[in-house]
Amino acid sequence: MLIPVAFPRFTPRPAQFAILAGDVGATKTNLAVYYCSGEDLFASKKAHYKTKDYPDLKKMITYFLNSEKMPDIISLGVAGPVRDGNVSITNIPLDVNGSEISDHFNHVPVVLINDLEATAYGLSVLNPKDISVINEGKKDTAGNIAIIAPGTGLGEAGLYWDRNTWHPFATEGGHCDFSPRTEMDTEIYNYLHKKFGHVSWERLISGPGICNIYDFLVKVKEREVPPWLTEKMLIHDHAIVISENADSCSICKEAIDLFIRYLAEESANLVLKLKATGGLFIGGGILPKILHLVQKDIFLKYFCDSGRLKTLLQDVAVKVILNEETALLGAAWYGAYSK
Repeated sequence: MLIPVAFPRFTPRPAQFAILAGDVGATKTNLAVYYCSGEDLFASKKAHYKTKDYPDLKKMITYFLNSEKMPDIISLGVAGPVRDGNVSITNIPLDVNGSEISDHFNHVPVVLINDLEATAYGLSVLNPKDISVINEGKKDTAGNIAIIAPGTGLGEAGLYWDRNTWHPFATEGGHCDFSPRTEMDTEIYNYLHKKFGHVSWERLISGPGICNIYDFLVKVKEREVPPWLTEKMLIHDHAIVISENADSCSICKEAIDLFIRYLAEESANLVLKLKATGGLFIGGGILPKILHLVQKDIFLKYFCDSGRLKTLLQDVAVKVILNEETALLGAAWYGAYSK
């Protein structure tokens, strides 16, 4: 157990209690069936899908279950604000209605939580090998914890301390206003404002955000683009191409360097807003893949550059979540220990 997290239920489910768990994102969805065994869970089946291939989540679940027995509960972490058992995924036109899913599957109980909230629950079952440390910081076992996760969008969440355990909660902080600090920041803000209107941190700290930064460097700063890079972008996902070539291509390196700086700055904003002296966890699918490009001293320079509270930020532990199934695990454990 990495940290003790409070679940709604204290006692374990009976043996062989089946949970269909899901991590439902705008780009991909991970599904798994877990069974309870004492105070532990074990997975019997897992699958990964492109979310856009299924305009109705019920069809995806039906295809996944196939010959599996009907689960005892369906527990989904979904990328969007959950309200009254419903959620519209932020970056894709897909609505998830818990009651409709329950009715479709013979009234099996369905619980929906935000995907970053699921990640927070997943922290409880991670091991040290699932974590990479950027800053050791000072251990604060009674401080709040912050989670930030760039992927298709930018997720943010927190865990508050009640003197016994940490309680996860979701936010939509990734949609707060981007705050320029430098002359170039102002230029990129103006570029994105013309394109989108409102400029949130998500427009910069995400997969599409990497593309926005790159496009700005090409169209506004007129950086040179090698022909081979243009050819690769005709075939492959732009953000992946930029990330994979940051070691050898100057414009890709500049785009990733800006992405990392913005991530460090918004991470500090989140820590300060939550007074997360218990630590910061960085999740999502992007940073683990470019971790070799993150210079810890440079990241911490931008992370701690917050004026009079620099010392507080220097003391905050900063860790990267390497386990790509953290949100899926969190959804499974939430299902096992939900009321």
